[in-house]
Amino acid sequence: MTAIQGLRGTGQFNTDFRPTNYRELFTLLEPNGSAPLQALLSMTGTETTDDPKYNHYRDELPDRKLQINGAVASTSTASITVDAADDQQFVVAGTIIVNVDTGEVMRATGAASSNAIAVERNIGGTAHQIADDANLIIGGFADIEGGSAPAAISFDPTLDFNYTQIFKTAVQVTGTLQNTYLRTGDKEQEQLTKALKMHMSDIERAMFFGKRAEVNGSTASPLRFTGGLRNSITGVTDGASYGASSNVITEKEFDRLLIENIFAYGGNEKVAFCGARVISNLMEIGKNRWQPTQIDNAYGVSLSRYTTYAGDLLVYMHPMFRQVPTMDKEMIILDMSEIKYRCMQGRDTQLIRDIQAPDFDGVKYMYMTDCGLEMLQSKVHHRIKNWSAVT
Repeated sequence: MTAIQGLRGTGQFNTDFRPTNYRELFTLLEPNGSAPLQALLSMTGTETTDDPKYNHYRDELPDRKLQINGAVASTSTASITVDAADDQQFVVAGTIIVNVDTGEVMRATGAASSNAIAVERNIGGTAHQIADDANLIIGGFADIEGGSAPAAISFDPTLDFNYTQIFKTAVQVTGTLQNTYLRTGDKEQEQLTKALKMHMSDIERAMFFGKRAEVNGSTASPLRFTGGLRNSITGVTDGASYGASSNVITEKEFDRLLIENIFAYGGNEKVAFCGARVISNLMEIGKNRWQPTQIDNAYGVSLSRYTTYAGDLLVYMHPMFRQVPTMDKEMIILDMSEIKYRCMQGRDTQLIRDIQAPDFDGVKYMYMTDCGLEMLQSKVHHRIKNWSAVT
């Protein structure tokens, strides 16, 4: 059985899998149903939280790149001005600065101050001018023999958070219906099964479309919404403006997108949930160039592996994308090692029985889940929208 990066275990859902709650029971009974993301998340390992607001830190190495603000016509000017950016804080005395456009190497003689950097120009003897908006990078550090330690530099992680959201789906059956013989079978059990499917579909939709928010947070009964993937992924490619033609991404443009954006961060294997139109576009690209390989029921979800030079896309046509307008032209690409299912302690998906009023002639049950999505990093995921055709 083929493994998927970020998911624990190497098996599939089978008779040896022992569900501990209704969410896992659902993914066992209907692995390719309406909630394939839930099926995969159930295998990444659920993490509970003791607070409806859960925090995590994001840290990454800085790009350490700068951009010139105003052309420098002289080849010997000892001060350059850069656009305001956090990365200029990494410039200290001894920092090597390289003009990527001309190849000029400079050495900072002091720290950046008010966007100005004092530099020794043209290391190595070649004279260069500097154009406006020229691209600069920090290219290392050089010190004199016997020199002292440079100024210390540090950078801190950023704090991000999300909320758990309370999902509820009720089932109600009258006492008469409970005791009526039906050729279609037990109506109570039928309604319980349908309600569980609807409940999981609600969670699935929230994890794609939800917007993080808290209403009446200072009261005894706040209302919280979990942030979903479409509103949390920062890397977005709009087919309406990305390529040479509106809503069209060519084979070469898609190759460039894979190499320069989709696989620029994170692992070399990612899961892509796609709409029907995107699937047809991928099939058109893959006819003569890629080798689609079917992964049969890996982790309960049948995926197609598209192997490219940039990395492997494990592709799945999400059934929900057929139901939502414009989602047929959308592709959500996830690094499964960087997302996680979070739930309140003791409040993962469960069936609460007999919640009917004392005078009600019948029974009422409710599925309830208090959960949310945690995205540990954003840049490792990507979203493509408005991809109508390929040429």
